[in-house]
Amino acid sequence: NGESIYDYEPMQMVYFQRKTMGIMYQSFNLIPSITVLDNVALPLIFDGIGPRERNDRAMELCRRLMIDHVAHKRPTLLSGGQQQRLCIARTLAINPPVILMDEPTSALDPISTAKVEELITELKKQVTIVIVTHNMQQAARVSDFTAYMYLGELIEYGKTDEIFIKPKRKETEDYITGRFG
Repeated sequence: NGESIYDYEPMQMVYFQRKTMGIMYQSFNLIPSITVLDNVALPLIFDGIGPRERNDRAMELCRRLMIDHVAHKRPTLLSGGQQQRLCIARTLAINPPVILMDEPTSALDPISTAKVEELITELKKQVTIVIVTHNMQQAARVSDFTAYMYLGELIEYGKTDEIFIKPKRKETEDYITGRFG
């Protein structure tokens, strides 16, 4: 939104991150000793709302992500796809305008991957989603724009169909076609 965050003090950065970005790590980072519902409600503690409202909001997210039937179980009892949907629900709890996802389906079977990709396609209508992935097919299926990076350098950025059909840079073409990487 035109505001530089580079000069933020550490606590300003923490507040900024908690309020404006939902982050989904490649490893689920779920808390195994609390229920699915409590894992979803956890980020809401920082919102200063009461436990009843936190639980209501968390349960609504569980319903939306089709994990309400396991809301009172521990995360370790869930399938990989259910755990990934739990992570998405927890990420959505703060209503972030931006969600960062690191390899969101790397540990999932094809059916669970398809469900998460459907969810991403639906969510991107409401929020900005940035996905880091090495899965070219997934990037082509779910993204509107694609950036190809190599060793921390941005090589090419553009509309996904343009990047995958007619990339401007040879390095991008080589990576997409499997001649490199």
